[in-house]
Amino acid sequence: MFKKTPVNNQEAQPVIERVTSVLGPGINWAGNLGGKGGIRIEGTFEGEISIRGLVVIGETGRISCQNLRANNVVVAGAVKGNITAEKLEIRSTGRVWGDVVVVAFSTEEGAFLRGQVRMEETVDLHLEEKKTENSTPSGEPVEPQVGKKIRKIAKGD
Repeated sequence: MFKKTPVNNQEAQPVIERVTSVLGPGINWAGNLGGKGGIRIEGTFEGEISIRGLVVIGETGRISCQNLRANNVVVAGAVKGNITAEKLEIRSTGRVWGDVVVVAFSTEEGAFLRGQVRMEETVDLHLEEKKTENSTPSGEPVEPQVGKKIRKIAKGD
């Protein structure tokens, strides 16, 4: 419906356009979700979401967060929180309570949005990959050493 011509960015990384992970119906999750890939949420999620890729909130999905940041977001369920994305699509069953900052925005008839919409030529998603405790300086994951922790616990350390 509303769409601006995207600006070519030479340094842009490819965006994952498919779902690689699923939070199924009946699952309740609280915490932070980050990384790269595509995720479909059909359950209940509470926390921050920062994904380099696609986030799909299915019809049974319920999200409560301060900020949802992703390259592409499709809402068919309910989101209570602000959304920052390059592309946002709110389907006819989708409900959003929060402010939206996007490059491209579309809705289907029956979609609901209570908040402000701001369209920009480019959006900075602040999706820098963070190194975790279990990673090397280059960011590669390291196999956790569960056996050592078990021995320490058994010795009373």
